[in-house]
Amino acid sequence: MTDQPIKTRREGGILEVTIDRPKANAIDLVTSRIMGEIFRDFRDDEVLRVAIITGAGEKFFCPGWDLKAAAAGDAVDGDYGVGGFGGMQELRDLNKPIISAVNGICCGGGLEIALSTDLILAAEHATFALPEIRSGTVADAASIKLPKRIPYHIAMDMLLTGRWLDVQEAHRWGFVNEILPADRLMARAWELARLLESGPPLVYAAIKEVVREAEGEKFQTTMNRITRRQLKTIDVLYSSEDQLEGARAFAEKRDPVWKGK
Repeated sequence: MTDQPIKTRREGGILEVTIDRPKANAIDLVTSRIMGEIFRDFRDDEVLRVAIITGAGEKFFCPGWDLKAAAAGDAVDGDYGVGGFGGMQELRDLNKPIISAVNGICCGGGLEIALSTDLILAAEHATFALPEIRSGTVADAASIKLPKRIPYHIAMDMLLTGRWLDVQEAHRWGFVNEILPADRLMARAWELARLLESGPPLVYAAIKEVVREAEGEKFQTTMNRITRRQLKTIDVLYSSEDQLEGARAFAEKRDPVWKGK
């Protein structure tokens, strides 16, 4: 239906998710729950291997929480659905690559959504901020994630002042991978998605689980869990056909054929 706040498109193993809520692509409780269902289904679909998330239009990626919906009764601590706000940042076992294609203003919960993805591409006119301080609330997920991704003092500057970063500064601090002309953004996102689609899904899953688990553990603790095959994705990978296929393809000097099993 054309009036759905989230549009999806799938091609082969790639899912494109577009936030489409005029005028600003802000997210209310209903939209968040829809996004949770979409990303849960993406996680569980054996055919889908990579996702792209973007915003409709040329001005907004996503400004985060819909303050008009909040004023009308949406509770800030309401039911965001499976996966928490935006459907992915608290979704368990989301072990597939996700690309953000930031096509404009990316702030508040919108920036938290982007930080929940694995690669961030941004248009030349994109801007970034955490303005929650000005509305008397806390950017909770960003307060956890951002100081681990960029220098502490820059993260605290954003959190404490709400100041805006242009795309060049965001790239300089390392939370934007590539800057692109607006008319090249989605083409580059799909190019990168196709590259990831062709890669080994079980290895991607293992990488994402290892990175996630290592955030709260000492180096040796995580290494011990890997070598003892105590992480589910590692155990699956080390017992898989793909593990053997990778070694055979290398020995035979050919491209591997990944089956995800």
